[in-house]
Amino acid sequence: MIRQPISREGFDKLKAEIKHLEDDVMPQIAENIAEARAEGDLKENAEYHGQREEQGRIAAKIAQLKTKLSQCEIVDKADMPKGVVTYGSTVTINDLDMDEEETYEFVGPGEEDYDGPVMKILTSSPIAKAMMGKKVGDKVKIELPRTTMDVEIVKIVDHGS
Repeated sequence: MIRQPISREGFDKLKAEIKHLEDDVMPQIAENIAEARAEGDLKENAEYHGQREEQGRIAAKIAQLKTKLSQCEIVDKADMPKGVVTYGSTVTINDLDMDEEETYEFVGPGEEDYDGPVMKILTSSPIAKAMMGKKVGDKVKIELPRTTMDVEIVKIVDHGS
């Protein structure tokens, strides 16, 4: 299995989210379930059933986050190769079909952010996978779920530059 690169900050952010869910959210839900159970007949108790569903949802989220972390490897962006697209690169592309420039930063799990002038997208995304190892001037065909994009890499800002 290829491990996902992640920054120390991204790793710590995911660990903190897991800790919050385990130490704060789950005990509160358990308390809510106990209170709802004390109200009597569980068959007709919507609060009880709602809290049990929430408990299951949060447990699944914790498991998902732990799996995500187990598939990650902490990487220092400064150690990545320069002049090519890798984890941590900020890449400006020209969409050759639309003649529009877009800028992406390739990040690890927990670091993605799709708002703002520079979209931070996962290195496991189709866009990032297609561009990994490419250089300025390279033309890339990106296979997306519903279409393909033909782009040219116009600028790469190396990690921490």
